Amino acid sequence: MMIRAAELAAIKAGTIDLAFRRWARPRVVVGTRLRTAVGLVEVTSVEEVDAATLTEDDARRAGAASLAALREGLAARPDDPAWRIGVAYAGPDPRELLRAAVPDAEEVAAINARLDRLDAASPIGPWTRATLDLIDLNPGVRAPELAAQVGRETQDFKKDVRKLKELGLTESLAIGYLLSPRGEAVVDAGLPEPRQRAPREQGTPLPRTIGAPATRALRAVGATTLEQVATYSADQLAAMHGVGPIAITRLREAMAEQGLRYAGE
Repeated sequence: MMIRAAELAAIKAGTIDLAFRRWARPRVVVGTRLRTAVGLVEVTSVEEVDAATLTEDDARRAGAASLAALREGLAARPDDPAWRIGVAYAGPDPRELLRAAVPDAEEVAAINARLDRLDAASPIGPWTRATLDLIDLNPGVRAPELAAQVGRETQDFKKDVRKLKELGLTESLAIGYLLSPRGEAVVDAGLPEPRQRAPREQGTPLPRTIGAPATRALRAVGATTLEQVATYSADQLAAMHGVGPIAITRLREAMAEQGLRYAGE
């Protein structure tokens, strides 16, 4: 179930608690927890509805501009039933906590056993340690560039990185990846000495929802955290090539969650 970034932010804030979809059959059930850019979103209800009976309150709770806009959004697939889905923010992604949990020797051994099983099941042979090492040595590098370095298709490479993310070993950045503290510990356990790495950026990372062009523009001026973005005005950001109105809005929303705002606001 795809949910737009602005709607995710509103679900987290509690201002949206409904979604409407045209599906031949329900694609979620009550209790489903979706992993999203803002954390977990839980499905609280699923019911078939007649689009003609929808109300202005339905539109408001779904974040639609109007009842007409809501009905227009449902008009694309008129032969499929319309479904009203209740949604609620269910907390941070548990993988965030896992990434920060540095494993002891016993846990490292268990993680390595999991990695061995992934390697054994792969049609391309062992890949887990090489991928961890590649990300460790190339933080923030785009997935297509990393995949090209090891002669792999980008989509297959990204699918495998997601398997490492499930183990809490990697983090997805607005552009590229980074080893988590947990991943660094696993890599270091296999080296003669711990690897020397640049200090981790202090502050709140840029949201992935602003897009790669805006992320690159902000990186170019050294703004890699929301705290650094807050030293700029919205007009200053708008003047940067690649930072458009949508990115400015999503940055404002992300900063508001941290008690931050643009300079001059």
